[in-house]
Amino acid sequence: CLAHVGWGIKLGSLGFAAISPAFFTFLMRITYISLSGPTLFKVIVKSLSPKEIVRIYVPNPLDRNDGSFLVRYRMHDTAHEGLKIEVLYGGEHVAQSPYILKGPVYHEYCECPEEDPQIWQRTLSCPADETQIEDDFASFPSINLQQMLNEVPKRFGDERGAVVHYTILNNHIYRRSLGKYTDFKMFSDEILLSLARKVLLPDLEFYINLGDWPLEHRKVNDTPSPIPIISWCGSLDSRDIILPTYDITHSTLEAMRGVTNDLLSIQGNTGPSWINKTEKAFFRGRDSREERLQLVQLSKENPQLLDAGITGYFFFQEKEKELGKAKLMGFFDFFKYKYQVNVDGTVAAYRYPYLMLGDSLVLKQDSPYYEHFYSALRPWKHYVPIKRNLSDLLEKVKWAKENDEEARKIAKEGQSTARDLLQPHRLYCYSYRVLQKYAEHQSSKPAIRDGMELVPQPGDSTSTCQCHRKMPPREEL
Repeated sequence: CLAHVGWGIKLGSLGFAAISPAFFTFLMRITYISLSGPTLFKVIVKSLSPKEIVRIYVPNPLDRNDGSFLVRYRMHDTAHEGLKIEVLYGGEHVAQSPYILKGPVYHEYCECPEEDPQIWQRTLSCPADETQIEDDFASFPSINLQQMLNEVPKRFGDERGAVVHYTILNNHIYRRSLGKYTDFKMFSDEILLSLARKVLLPDLEFYINLGDWPLEHRKVNDTPSPIPIISWCGSLDSRDIILPTYDITHSTLEAMRGVTNDLLSIQGNTGPSWINKTEKAFFRGRDSREERLQLVQLSKENPQLLDAGITGYFFFQEKEKELGKAKLMGFFDFFKYKYQVNVDGTVAAYRYPYLMLGDSLVLKQDSPYYEHFYSALRPWKHYVPIKRNLSDLLEKVKWAKENDEEARKIAKEGQSTARDLLQPHRLYCYSYRVLQKYAEHQSSKPAIRDGMELVPQPGDSTSTCQCHRKMPPREEL
């Protein structure tokens, strides 16, 4: 049973196919279709049973300009018998079409978790190990929940806090907010609820930091010892455990529904071919770090190498008159330029995964901050490094212009690696593995604490959900 938990199979000459947990996508490699003209093939996704009416949204294929196309579809009902996928070229079936996906296949909001997490992880082809997760938990051979209860509210739960305390029991999610700035809990709720609809989660109790900066700066041998706060961004001088950022998880969950730019749509909108891109480095962004202001000054002095502009002033408002304010640009237009400059914001710039998925060379600022996938990337293989003070930026741009083929090779290698690391099902695998690892390290049983409330699954009265699995028992409140 495929369900919406995600899966991966080989589809003949279509190449690797992967159904993500939030929606469905597969990759087609059709090398005999001219990429210079319009896409002449179409994909039809429909219920396998003619008696079953299933609403399925299938946007046009995304041309990745390398002979491959991404085809996405999002279901709004459950297909109990399964799905038929037809790939047509000039009205004729190609690439061993049609393909039959035996059901049931559930829509995103159908609550029907797989009872065996190992089956779920095998179905998604989850990696056996994630280097960043292993590194993060090395500081916490045992997690003392009582220490967490005593310390976290005092250290991080004051009026300016941005921490949410979660307990997961019997696949139900409970929470209480600690501090004033916890509105972003909508994003942490979102991924936890989505996971719980797909797989039985382990019982655990933890704290998520919704703020920008990592929180735990104690060293491993300090007394008292560090505590495992979960954050979206890590740093070299902190011990926080890292989850994929709210930005990329939300864009994955809401793709083809509530967001325009997501990790897949970027891949079909990477601008002109490499040879036709403007041979300059490019940057647009807010004034969230002083180096961004330096970028604009460099751009003014070296317009033949760099096009940089600040689109909004908040931290350095006094600089707007001197440096000027650039007009907002659509993100897809960034890739009209051959080189992309990635400079930190308040912490790691969350645009970085999107830049990596484009078809441009990324010039990445040296940084103490990182997201969950950075450890898999290498300088001069996946991106070109630049010093934190940007003193070598112009030199690196000149190098790229003088070594065009090598620059293009690095850009392609970075793009290819990012495509693999940032597939929707990989984000789910990673988030689940963090929760699983955390539960394994707990030294006592989690509990529903005073002040916690149940986070309900979102209702969807317009769609049907008939789960074939035995549902987990619901805890009486």
